[in-house]
Amino acid sequence: MKLVWSPETASKAYIDTVKSCELFQESGVAEIVSAMAAGWNTKLVVETWSQGGAIATSIGLAIATHHTRGRHICVVPDEDSKAEYVKAMSQSGQANYEIIVGQPEEAMEGLQGIDFLVMDCRGNNDFARIIRVAKLGQRGAVLICKNAGSSRAASDFRWRSVLDGKSRIVRSVFLPVGMGLDIAHVGATGGGSRRGKGESRWIKRIDHLSGEEFVIRK
Repeated sequence: MKLVWSPETASKAYIDTVKSCELFQESGVAEIVSAMAAGWNTKLVVETWSQGGAIATSIGLAIATHHTRGRHICVVPDEDSKAEYVKAMSQSGQANYEIIVGQPEEAMEGLQGIDFLVMDCRGNNDFARIIRVAKLGQRGAVLICKNAGSSRAASDFRWRSVLDGKSRIVRSVFLPVGMGLDIAHVGATGGGSRRGKGESRWIKRIDHLSGEEFVIRK
C-alpha cells in the first residue's frame, strides 16, 4: 500500500481552511498544507509548535484530519506553549487535535506510522534529529519544513543529508510561499516482491526549469 492522492478531499480541506483562516495572514501556507494532508488521506499527522508561533497551519491540519478521520498530534516544548495552543485552537473552533508536551525527538519515539510531518525550521536546528527518529508509515510520508528560507540548493542538500539513505525520496520541491515551504515525499516501504536479476533501478532527474526533483524507475 502507498499514499494515494484524492483531489476531492484535498479540495474540501482547502476550501474549509480558507474559510477558517480568512483572518490570518500566512500567504496561503495553511491552505496548501491542509490540502496536501487531506489529499494524501493521511491518518497520523504530527506537527511541532512553540509559544508565539502562527496558528493558521495548525487549524488547517485539524481540518484536514477531520476529513480523513485521522489523528492530528501537536508536540509542544512546555506547558506555556500548550496553554497558548489550546486557547488559539479553541478560539478557532477546532477540537480535532492531541497535544504532547516534551522534546520533539522524545515524542517521535512514541509515535508509530507518521505519514505527515510538519516542522517549523525558523530558529530550529533540531529538525534533522527529529526526522531521523521519526517512525514513518509504511505507506510513505510527506515531510514539510516551514520557514525554510529561499534556496532550492539548500533544499536539495537538506533532504539528502537528513534522510541519509534511510528512506527513498520520491519527490522533493521548494515552494516560495510564506517564508518558504520545503517538501519531500518519501516512498512506501516493504510489501514488494523480489525481482531477482531483473530488479528495477531508481534514477534521479532534476527539472532545471522548475527545480523539482523526480525519481524515475527503470
